[in-house]
Amino acid sequence: MGGALTLQGTDPALKVSVTLNRVINPATPASDFLKPQSGNKLAAVEITLTNAGQAVYTDAPTTGAWLIDAEGRQYRFSLSNVTEGQSFGGTVTVNAGDSRKGVIVFEVPEAVRLTTFQFGLNYGIASQKGEWTLS
Repeated sequence: MGGALTLQGTDPALKVSVTLNRVINPATPASDFLKPQSGNKLAAVEITLTNAGQAVYTDAPTTGAWLIDAEGRQYRFSLSNVTEGQSFGGTVTVNAGDSRKGVIVFEVPEAVRLTTFQFGLNYGIASQKGEWTLS
């Protein structure tokens, strides 16, 4: 789906290769408890995080992720789970050379046209952000 981008963290020894594997739009709620509000839907992205640096990568990937629509509005993650993939489940710890794969879920308006996925390391505060165009 999307090529790998290597992002720099706040620590110079932290480099993570981020690959956008797929976009799930719409996504199916895994439970009735966390369904989207009326007029909204769930969308999700599946990414792979590979530690390409020397430092251990510890992060909550959902907090550094945004979906952006054709009007430039951005959407933060949702606590919902979807049937199409396994979430990161909070915090990940990835040693040098290791990888983690998971989905990040978003609640967005039903009629929205999503155009961009943006991701940053270190809870989203690292200055470098990766962007992928969604088709």
